[in-house]
Amino acid sequence: MTGSVFASKRLTTALSRTFTYTTLTIGACFLMIPFVWMVSTALKEPGDVLKFPPQWIPDPFVWGNFREAVTLPYAPMLTFLKNTVIITFVSMFGQLLSASMVAFSFARLRWWGRDVLFMIVLATMMLPYQVTLIPVFIFFKELGWVDTLLPLTVPSFFGGGAFTIFLFRQFMMTIPLEMDDAAKIDGCSTAGIYSRIVIPLSRPVLITAGIFSFLAHWNDFLGPLIYLNSTQNYTLSLGLRIIQGYGGYGVQRWHLLMAASLMVMMPVLALFFAAQRYFIQGVAVSGVKG
Repeated sequence: MTGSVFASKRLTTALSRTFTYTTLTIGACFLMIPFVWMVSTALKEPGDVLKFPPQWIPDPFVWGNFREAVTLPYAPMLTFLKNTVIITFVSMFGQLLSASMVAFSFARLRWWGRDVLFMIVLATMMLPYQVTLIPVFIFFKELGWVDTLLPLTVPSFFGGGAFTIFLFRQFMMTIPLEMDDAAKIDGCSTAGIYSRIVIPLSRPVLITAGIFSFLAHWNDFLGPLIYLNSTQNYTLSLGLRIIQGYGGYGVQRWHLLMAASLMVMMPVLALFFAAQRYFIQGVAVSGVKG
């Protein structure tokens, strides 16, 4: 009797897993359709893009679309790439540095009003970016920073954002405080505890926050659109918009737009697949202790 009940439970579990995996696989296939269409369009000739029924496998494969998308005279993508790399990595460095320092203070130090101030920091997450857009633009305009990369990089060095601070703080609270006490007994300063103990142990959340920061700045469209006026300062997101609407021929240039979009996507995909283990670990551990 016990054996039959056990066999029945195993069968039920197997059927449940089969149903779950089958459903997830079908859902993943549907979600992959836009990406497959992008790859297919990027390798087609202009006349094959809007064929009906759709031609999913290009015939022939036009690999020259990628070279043409990079060398367009009205959209210097290599210049846009340089600007995007500068903005992304400078901002990411500033965001990780400043957010980790603020979170270290909230998580590891004891001072009056700490918890109240942390709640105020979290409350800023409810303030939409568009609400502060005009006064911040006026502020940067008065500084003479409009049409430079400074408005897109310098703010990252002042706190790093409430969400990033929250992510770091939650992770740092999982590190035993006894390690700080032991370090102080050995003569380690607060800065030494931050740099030699807490930060090395926070590698998963550093990678997680780095991925979020990379995605936010690499794909940012509104910021560059507001602050940048000169073509030589444009980023990749603005470059894609130029390709889409140049001369009113956006429809005929879908193959170039998809080729450029695919190249812009590649660093993001490569980063995620390279760091996905740390990304999942950082997100999971950061919510353990509040």
